Amino acid sequence: MTAEAQPLSTEQVAVVTADGKVVRKATVAGAIGSFVEWYDYGIYGLLATYLAINIMGGADTGALFLTNVGFLVSFIARPFGSVICGYLGDRMGRKTLLAALLILISVATACIGLVPSHEVIGVAAPILLIALRVLQGFSAGGEVAGAMAFVGEYAHNATRNFSMSFIAVGSFLALMFGSAFSAVLITTLGDETMSAWAWRIPFLFAAPLGYIGFYIRRRMEETPHFEALRERKSVARNPLKAVFTSKRTMLAIVLTIFLPALNGPGYYLLFAYMPTYLKTSLGEGQNFTMLQALMVTACSLVAIIICIPLMARLSDRIGRKKVLAFSAVATAVVAYPAFAMITTGQIGLAIIATIVMAIAFSGHAAVIHTVLTEMFPTTVRYSAYSIGFSLSTIIFGGSAPLVMTAIINATGSSMVPAFAAIITAGITLVSLIFVAETRGTALRAE
Repeated sequence: MTAEAQPLSTEQVAVVTADGKVVRKATVAGAIGSFVEWYDYGIYGLLATYLAINIMGGADTGALFLTNVGFLVSFIARPFGSVICGYLGDRMGRKTLLAALLILISVATACIGLVPSHEVIGVAAPILLIALRVLQGFSAGGEVAGAMAFVGEYAHNATRNFSMSFIAVGSFLALMFGSAFSAVLITTLGDETMSAWAWRIPFLFAAPLGYIGFYIRRRMEETPHFEALRERKSVARNPLKAVFTSKRTMLAIVLTIFLPALNGPGYYLLFAYMPTYLKTSLGEGQNFTMLQALMVTACSLVAIIICIPLMARLSDRIGRKKVLAFSAVATAVVAYPAFAMITTGQIGLAIIATIVMAIAFSGHAAVIHTVLTEMFPTTVRYSAYSIGFSLSTIIFGGSAPLVMTAIINATGSSMVPAFAAIITAGITLVSLIFVAETRGTALRAE
């Protein structure tokens, strides 16, 4: 099932490479778009407890559980976004679709900030929330592979991972900004005011951010690789048919499901879900305040933002597989002692632990999407990558907060996320056996 790197074809040699300035513009456009998309997506996890109070009607375990159902529903919607957006992206191009996706998720996010409380409209409040989360999930399903394909198809072979790593940086910057923004609001207005109405502000802020991202993406040209397909009249007439009738592509999709297994605990537990975990899951007398939880998360975000470009540069020099393997092993080794430090309820130890985990995970965050981009040809890259990665996020990421909350409540153990990190790191390591090294290779055209 190894996804072998292929020699260059005449079609690949004909692909026009963008100059350095254009590559940098594409990288900035991808990173800013990623920032907007994942700010919109991430603040749901950061503000889950406030949503439980207002939309679900209370702050108890049941309300929080229902809020996490909203988290999961958005991931269930992702494959639908992946299939539809992947098809359109491989038929029509990357640029216009990516700009439209920013508008969709920004409008959905802003509307969450406008949903009346449970006290006002009763059960209609959670129904509206779930519907808006479905729209967010649909958009996110098309965003990841599209943004990565967009920058990857502009980047130079020798430095592709470094260029693409700034999309990941943009997503973590978005979470950090969301954490900082929320912390400032809590500090300035107080937790009571946040619970009453100010929780809506971060959601409403998505509207101007979305417009900025849309404007920047609309000004970019289509990628050189996709334009080359158009010039040769080689654009797939039915990308989905091409995906599902190719044994090689289907095997690569299977790898795309299991190779990023670590991404779930790494991204969604360590960052998006962490504030809720710190506030609700450590036990009586050990839970953090929301402000403290956001501070802990912000420190780990600073660490991973610094490390991602460094790990990507290392991958461009020594290879993708070595960096991914090191990151998986490091995460598995530090997960249990790190969560043991977190569960003490001491903020200093929690900050140290989350920073260590962020550094360990940074190699995976920096490299995984470049590997997935390089596994597929330009003709079906958007479709195949989207389908595989969306399924992976449902299995290993979207269900994480819901499953973690349920298991922690059932067992009384706050160490459950540590075991999730160890298990998924093992899945990523085993999957690496079947992946070919793609450092420095040209993207396949067909």
